Amino acid sequence: MELWPCLAAALLLLLLLVQLSRAAEFYAKVALYCALCFAMSAVASLVCLLRHGGRTVENMSIISWFVRSFKYFYGLRFKVRDQHRLQEARPCVIVSNHQSILDMMGLMEVLPERCVQIAKRELLFLGPVGLIMYLGGVFFINRQRSSTAMTVMADLGERMVRENLKVWIYPEGTRNDNGDLLPFKKGAFYLAVQAQVPIVPVVYSSFSSFYNTKKKLFTSGTVTVQVLEAIPTSGLTEADVPALVDTCHRAMRTTFLHISKTPQENGATAGPGVQLAQ
Repeated sequence: MELWPCLAAALLLLLLLVQLSRAAEFYAKVALYCALCFAMSAVASLVCLLRHGGRTVENMSIISWFVRSFKYFYGLRFKVRDQHRLQEARPCVIVSNHQSILDMMGLMEVLPERCVQIAKRELLFLGPVGLIMYLGGVFFINRQRSSTAMTVMADLGERMVRENLKVWIYPEGTRNDNGDLLPFKKGAFYLAVQAQVPIVPVVYSSFSSFYNTKKKLFTSGTVTVQVLEAIPTSGLTEADVPALVDTCHRAMRTTFLHISKTPQENGATAGPGVQLAQ
């Protein structure tokens, strides 16, 4: 009978070691990801400066090429549905859900030509990461000063049309891994209405089956990316923004919950309109 306490203790110790091992693996992979970001940013910055000489949206194609290689380090695959909706040669506002530090890989996997992002100003000071973002034409916003942010957005609206730019925004405003979408902030929708350009929603399935900060899980996996039909804003005014936000949020939330229930294992069958990035 005295054997049972020893077995129970041994089992608990084994479970603890497994958890510690998983946690160590998780933090090692996150550290590698951060190291890749800094190393890629330094090398890509040099290439961008040599190729284009400074800040231009054309540098995004170089940045995208580097970032797309990250998935091979982590065994990630992206199933992209209806990507052609992003390729139309017109200015638009692209909105997508925001889950984790891995979102950058998903963004670069489907990034269309002449597309820039909006980012918080603090990222500009992250050494080579801030430099490569600057060279890629990213617009930085000081979220602590609403007047400055509004000025940047107003200028961006004019430049979108003048320079035929697409702008990628995360309307949730922060990372969110709770298995649902947060309420959307209205900035992206005011921008689209101001510029009278369509909104193109892009939805990424939940990462929770392979990346979970609470469970310290970071394994290989497959992400489904669904590009929804464009939502027109022609003729809309600022008074229509709340309804526009609600329409877009409902469409994206319905899609997110649907594709996140689809099996995400490698080798899942791709349906019509799906392009598999490997």
